[in-house]
Amino acid sequence: MSAHTTRPETTSSLVEIDQRSREIFRQIVDGYLTTGEPLGSRNIARLLPMALSPATVRNVMTDLELAGLIYAPHTSAGRLPTERGLRFFVDAMMEVGNLTSDERKRIEAQIRAAASHHSLDQTLTEASALLSGLSRGAGVVVTTKADPRLKHIEFVRLDPARALVVLVSEDGAVENRLLALPPGLPASALTEAANFLNARILGKTLGEVRGEIGAQRALMERELDALTARLVESGIATSSGPSGDRHLIVRGQANLLDDLRAQEDLERIRMLFGDLETQTDVIDLLSRAEEGDGVRIFIGSENKLFSMSGSSMVAAPFRDAEQRIVGVVGIIGPTRLNYARIVPMVDYTAKVVGRLLDGSR
Repeated sequence: MSAHTTRPETTSSLVEIDQRSREIFRQIVDGYLTTGEPLGSRNIARLLPMALSPATVRNVMTDLELAGLIYAPHTSAGRLPTERGLRFFVDAMMEVGNLTSDERKRIEAQIRAAASHHSLDQTLTEASALLSGLSRGAGVVVTTKADPRLKHIEFVRLDPARALVVLVSEDGAVENRLLALPPGLPASALTEAANFLNARILGKTLGEVRGEIGAQRALMERELDALTARLVESGIATSSGPSGDRHLIVRGQANLLDDLRAQEDLERIRMLFGDLETQTDVIDLLSRAEEGDGVRIFIGSENKLFSMSGSSMVAAPFRDAEQRIVGVVGIIGPTRLNYARIVPMVDYTAKVVGRLLDGSR
């Protein structure tokens, strides 16, 4: 089953080109995606499935250049696709392949193995590293881990005025938050407050615990003294639960250094590394992939984040048991990513992660 792709935004209207022009354009794009090198008319004429002279190919290339689909780099008589040309190729011409059975088994086995031994965070890190290894790009994951199911809470006194609230969720994630203590609070109050909460939190979200404590205020005030009751309320009020904010995982940046062909490539990768350091911007871009059901492809300066580095991203959302989108997995790399191969990889990885989250096998 082929992966469904969704365009990130409307670009200029697609160019209408005839079959001969499509074949020539396809050879230019294929050459670029394979080697990064421009193709000249003589080489294209040899590769075409129909008999055309180099002169005829040059005339078609001129038309493609006027349409904004290809350009001539200053050092060569050959042509490369423009970003607009890559978008046209991805939207109108690309044939998305299927993963082999072995590739699907490998993705599923590695992610499930990580899930059986590690927390959700570590499982997603494995998914990011796996995508990086399969694609030779940088694997990226962003997730919203709001209100995880809780397992345990503990209060650890740091000094007379402060304590650490330690919240452990069922998936093994741990969050530590500082808490100001009311004056005169005895040491026993920390243990009492933890015992009171641990009797009620197992398997519940922090929001559910807050609601329950609010409804049982009278019971809490009978069981605990006023200072300990305040501690209970403060302990669950200071936290959003383990890792409640959006979180970015990036693995495999070093892969991007493997295929540098010129000094400008190195400069571009340096800019991309700078882009990846601005985590908020990467998270915002990945979050845009949540707007569609399928795989999303962002090419070069179509997004502001990669306008200088000339990079691309392929990303797909994954869902939890309630079918809510809770994160995005993807690959970031140069614009000459092998889109036809990477789209089904990203799509299948997102589906495997989603199945783990909803508990299906």
